[in-house]
This record gives sequence, structure tokens and C-alpha cells, in this order.
Amino acid sequence: MSYLSGLMDYKSRRSFTSFVACCLGAGTIFMIYFNYERDPVRWPAPVQVFKMAPSAAAPEEPKWEDPGPYHVAYPRNYKIIMDDTQVCRSINPFVILAVPVGTGNVAARNDIRRTWGGETLVLGKMVRTLFFLGLPGGEGAEQQQEKLRQENQQHHDLIQSDFKDTYRNLTIKTMMMLEWLAANCDQVSYVMKIDSDMLLHVNNLIKLLLDPKTAKENYMTGLVWWHSPVLRNPFNKFYMPWSVIAESEYPPYPLGMGYIMSLDLPRKILGVSHQIKPIYIEDAYLGMCLKRLGISPTDPPDKDMFLVDPRHPLSDCSLSKVVATTTTSTAQMLSYWSRSQQPDTKCK
Repeated sequence: MSYLSGLMDYKSRRSFTSFVACCLGAGTIFMIYFNYERDPVRWPAPVQVFKMAPSAAAPEEPKWEDPGPYHVAYPRNYKIIMDDTQVCRSINPFVILAVPVGTGNVAARNDIRRTWGGETLVLGKMVRTLFFLGLPGGEGAEQQQEKLRQENQQHHDLIQSDFKDTYRNLTIKTMMMLEWLAANCDQVSYVMKIDSDMLLHVNNLIKLLLDPKTAKENYMTGLVWWHSPVLRNPFNKFYMPWSVIAESEYPPYPLGMGYIMSLDLPRKILGVSHQIKPIYIEDAYLGMCLKRLGISPTDPPDKDMFLVDPRHPLSDCSLSKVVATTTTSTAQMLSYWSRSQQPDTKCK
């Protein structure tokens, strides 16, 4: 085969492959549009679950409609079904560590309880850890629910609501967490939401919150994404079509791995959440609510306080600065926590 004919054959195959790929892509996008991009007037009228004041008549349960792949079914009349903690009742800590965690992930909860989640008095300030979860699903759900009940009888630190606990329902979990905090914790100064695979350096957290420059109201910080693009590739995990979000960027928001907020914000966010149809990307949704409130998140004083993808292992100097960092394993988290208990390391 000559060079010219070979080149032409290559181009023909490439053109044919491109044509097939385009057809498949167009078909996929058409099916997404046909199945999910429905007339927005068919979305049921939102019901604000969190009540700012008592009402004479309880809101009616909205008619169910599948929200599709980009939104979640919130607000709805979800209820707290497990909650016997003394936190925010007989105990009012300075800061609450709120950990969203899967129902079956008891190992992660126990690891946190025996490391940073077990720290209760730091620099003279009371700290308490609570785990937020939904309902188990699938085969063995009843047995798993009974195990959760027994676990809570021992630790009294589980807050459970009656939504299905899945990755796509993280926004629901976050909003139910805010509802619980707003309803119960008006004497608490701050809350830190932190994922269960993170290392939290509680001492550095308290130092940050005690800093005179740290705001006491309208305060939200973490690893802030200021220009996070709305992804338009239908094959991307976080794809969002134009019909859901027309802007090219999300409003600024702290990354969901771990963020801090003052305790006036849960009530304020809930107050505007019914105006914004919730997407399944929970941290971006909080950014949308903050924008509606006219509140901007705040960068931490040091960019090394929140690390999303650090080079492991962390040096003693890096560990001495960090508030929260992702980890790659339970063993690594345990090692970092043990090292964080040593006297402060001075960076050279």
C-alpha cells in the first residue's frame, strides 16, 4: 500500500469512527434531553421543610415526581428518626464536627471516634462530633438499621433522617444537617462539615476559630473554588446541561471535603433554599444559596490549611499548618493524627 493510499485509508477510518462517535453522542444527548429536560412548570411547587415560625396547618406532601439526574427531591417532608444526643441540649459546644457518612461505614465512624472525633476539649473550648446519615437500602436494610440503633445506644452520636442514603442524595443529607443545626444549636458558635476520609487537625481548627480576625457571622471558609466551571461533557460525572445551569461557572463555594460555617448561616441558607431548585452537587448548591444571600465565602488565612490532593506523606511542617486534608487510607489518617498530637513543629 502506497503512503498516499494508506493515508487516505486512515482518514476514511478516522472519519467513519468520528461519524459513529458523533451519532452515539448525539443519541445520548437526545435521550438525556427527552427523558429529563422536561418543562420546568411540571416540577411540583417547593415545600420549605424548615419552618421559621410555627404554622397552624402542616404543609401537604408534594406530589412525587422523579427529579431526574441533576436535581434532588428536596425540599420534602423528610423527618429525623434517630436523635438522642445531648449535644445542643444539655451540652453546648463551641464547635460541632458534622460528619456525613454512609450507613454501613461503621469502621470509619469508629476510627474517627478514637482519633480526632474523640477530642472533646481543645484549647479550653468544647468540641463534639456527630454523624449524619440516611436510611440503609437494598438487601439486609432492616438488619443494618438495627445495627445502627445498637451503635447509637452505645455512642449517642448518630443523627438519622428518613431519606435514602446514596451518593446522589448528599445535597439532601447536607440540608437535613443544616435543618437539625438550625433547630437545635442556637448556642453553638461554629460547625465544621468534614468527610469521613479526612484528617482533621482539631487544635489548628480551634486556633483558626479563636483568631480575632475570624468572623462570627456570615462566615464560611475552606478550600474555596472561585471559578469552578460548569461541565458540559455529557459523559463527565458532574455534567450539567444548560437548561439546569445557564452560567458558565458556579458561584464560589468551599469544597465539600471540609468547610466551616458560623451557626447563623444554616438558618439563612434554609431561608433561601426553597427559591433555588437543588442540584445533586451539594457544595456547589451551597454556593448558589450563598450567592442568593449576597454572602461570599472566605479564603483561609493560609492556603495550606485545606489540602485536597497533597503529596503524601505530609512533612511535619505541612502537618503543623493543616486544618483538614484528604488521606489515602485509614492507616495514613491514623498516622497523621498520631503525629498531630506531638508538640508543634516549627517550619524552617
